[in-house]
Amino acid sequence: MLVGLMGSGKTTIGRVLARRLGRPFLDVDHEIIRRTGVSIPTIFDLEGETGFRRWESGTIASICADGGQVIATGGGAVMDATNRSELKRNGWIVYLDVPVVQLHDRTRNDPNRPLLQVDDPLGRLRELYRLRDPVYREVADFILDGSRYHSSSAVNRILKEWEKQSASST
Repeated sequence: MLVGLMGSGKTTIGRVLARRLGRPFLDVDHEIIRRTGVSIPTIFDLEGETGFRRWESGTIASICADGGQVIATGGGAVMDATNRSELKRNGWIVYLDVPVVQLHDRTRNDPNRPLLQVDDPLGRLRELYRLRDPVYREVADFILDGSRYHSSSAVNRILKEWEKQSASST
């Protein structure tokens, strides 16, 4: 499972990782869109962030129940204790830690990020990072500096660490 702020590369790295492992890949946000038939901004418009978080939690619970996939969560998913518990119980969690300025560069022109549709998106990202980084670190089995690796190199690093941790736990 991959966690991190929006723009950290969860979906890109998740797809490559799933392909390398021969497992299905699921992006929680994409799955929510598939299930609801509407965009994330539309859910925010109709149901607010609280409604979106309900969809997110239900989707995480059902995906985790299926098992065997590589999952990219939404950036705020781990802020919910039930989601954290579900994710920890059902997988190995990688936190893709990327500097806020780099996240801003990656997301600044994306209208599908409702939390960044504010006057100061960089300031908002800084605040989200301040709030979420400690939780990501708490839940992670491995923290990867996502600013240093291209997706294939990141996957190689993740797999190397997973093998190392798996060997030490047996």
